[in-house]
Amino acid sequence: MKRSVLFFAVAILLGAGLSSCDREDINGDNNEVIDNGGGSDDNGGGGSGTDTVSLQWVDLGLPSGLLWADRNVGASSSEDYGNYYAWGETAPKEVYDWSTYAYGNAYDALTKYCNDPEFGLDGFTDNLTTLEASDDAATANLGEGARTPTKDEWQELMDNTTSTWTTQNGVNGRLLTGPNGKSLFLPAAGRRNGSSLGAGMYAFYWSSGLRYVDLPTVASGFGFDSGDQYVGGGDRCIGLSVRAVRASQH
Repeated sequence: MKRSVLFFAVAILLGAGLSSCDREDINGDNNEVIDNGGGSDDNGGGGSGTDTVSLQWVDLGLPSGLLWADRNVGASSSEDYGNYYAWGETAPKEVYDWSTYAYGNAYDALTKYCNDPEFGLDGFTDNLTTLEASDDAATANLGEGARTPTKDEWQELMDNTTSTWTTQNGVNGRLLTGPNGKSLFLPAAGRRNGSSLGAGMYAFYWSSGLRYVDLPTVASGFGFDSGDQYVGGGDRCIGLSVRAVRASQH
């Protein structure tokens, strides 16, 4: 029997006091739209493109020396929600579900990034578990050197910064301050599931790899709300924010 993952509503999980180190609620079905001034269109997000002229790379003083972009991919400022991307896709769209997904029109019909024939179209496998540059929204939109963080890099960010839920220029989100005193603002941009958008109360950001060795339908990601932050996972077909990183040039 083919396996699937059961995801619970964001509101239920966030109120349940579950462990912050490994939760699976990125597919939450809370569809409330909250206008906090973020985003650059009438849907509360989905900018026309990242302002690469003013984009800055922030050195937070992390052990790895990794630099983080000061805004989401597709955003014109740090508070702008930016665009939403299905995992492995490089352009935004109107509807985010399996029927519109680039690499398989069903959870058990994957055509790329599949290491289990139970989930591949006609038994397809390629054993790819990490985004190739051509499928990385950060690289495709910001150029060579920019990429989507790994789940370990999200974990490093959490482990080495002070995280505070705050409002910046009218937009809810988390301010992460590194050991060197520099900060990064992540807006609570929600996520797109189908055509719905939940924003203002929580956010989910993609990582570059699959979440599980034996469940290729799920990619890893970083999530937060006003009370918690964590590395978890979600169905690849939903639309999440992307925050780029690049190696230090020093």
